[in-house]
Amino acid sequence: MNGHLLSALPAALDAERFETLVRSGGGRVERIVSHGQASPPGFWYEQDEDEFVLLVSGEAELGFDDGKRLTLTPGAWAWLPAGCRHRVERTANGSDTVWLAVFFGAA
Repeated sequence: MNGHLLSALPAALDAERFETLVRSGGGRVERIVSHGQASPPGFWYEQDEDEFVLLVSGEAELGFDDGKRLTLTPGAWAWLPAGCRHRVERTANGSDTVWLAVFFGAA
């Protein structure tokens, strides 16, 4: 199996687009494409899995429940351990924001 992370990107939509690229051994790799989306007010991700996320293109900002924020530009990555409360504060408007997310089995 093979592909190209930046080919066949979906057009701008009202919601982010999640696509599982590979699933194996209790983990998975996803491509996420955003076009200006952010998490809804009051919404927090608090996953049962560890997540490594790499920003491939665009720009994004993550927020954490302790008030910290992390701006991601192409090539920047973050490790989000299981149970880490986080949210997407913003993604670039007017351009593709492409994420590569790798999930590791439930903690």
